[in-house]
Amino acid sequence: MAKSKASAPQAIPFVGDITKYLETGAPAAIRKAIETGGKDDILSETYPYDAEMKGKDYDKQMEKLQVELVKMLHDLRGGGKRLCVVFEGRDAAGKGGAIERMRENLNPRNAYIVALPKPTEREATQWYFQRYIDWLPAAGEIALFDRSWYNRGVVEHVFGFCTPEQRKLFFRQLPEFEKMIVDEGITLVKLWLNVGRAEQLRRFLAREKDPLKQWKLSWIDVEGLKKWDEYTAAIRETLEASHSDHAPWTVIRADDKKRARIAAIQTVLNAVDYAGKDREAIGKADDRMCGGPGLLDG
Repeated sequence: MAKSKASAPQAIPFVGDITKYLETGAPAAIRKAIETGGKDDILSETYPYDAEMKGKDYDKQMEKLQVELVKMLHDLRGGGKRLCVVFEGRDAAGKGGAIERMRENLNPRNAYIVALPKPTEREATQWYFQRYIDWLPAAGEIALFDRSWYNRGVVEHVFGFCTPEQRKLFFRQLPEFEKMIVDEGITLVKLWLNVGRAEQLRRFLAREKDPLKQWKLSWIDVEGLKKWDEYTAAIRETLEASHSDHAPWTVIRADDKKRARIAAIQTVLNAVDYAGKDREAIGKADDRMCGGPGLLDG
């Protein structure tokens, strides 16, 4: 019986494209920052810290915050309160990691992640906000949106997935949509995680080399590296159009993932009233890297 030939391993899409961009497409200053920066160095010259937060300091602070998150959810469940947290930001800014740290000790039946795929043909013909409404929290729940309706303001615009008229309509309807969420009694927290250009590329390179993370790479990631300036303009327009008294943005400079995760959790905890709240344990988010839209850098 003839032996069958072993099939050659199939190449993983987009692996190698990030390195190619580094070598042939990245600005010289970005390439130099990556090549000369140490493992724990912050690559952005304007970030308020030169190195990442020490692990022991991070663990000590995070332990206290995790206790507060559990207390918060217990109170939400008991009082029938609702919390919606929107995580937005540039690709590789650390949204997924921040969400996981926020949810890791919470009951997944009450604290769930919303990460919607590309709209179906039917959804594409619905009112734009319609598919997000079903995922808003019920009594005692926390909805953590890993990207949200803000796709229309940034990603869809940058890649031409929506028309200028559709985007204008989105911005016109957006304030009232979010006002209705808040008027309904849902606490809405909007977090924008931002990351410098060199750090973003360094994180993509790390994904490309890690077999456990290569699946995260997409066509949008690769092409998005070439559209840094277009993204910057779209982000600034979106934050300016959607920052309001009833639904303000908190911008977190996320070049250091540890500090960004702490700031994200602090922002959420400080936005919710709950029984047994320990304000000293929570602390105030570092205003050097966490604040309003004016903190956006690049």
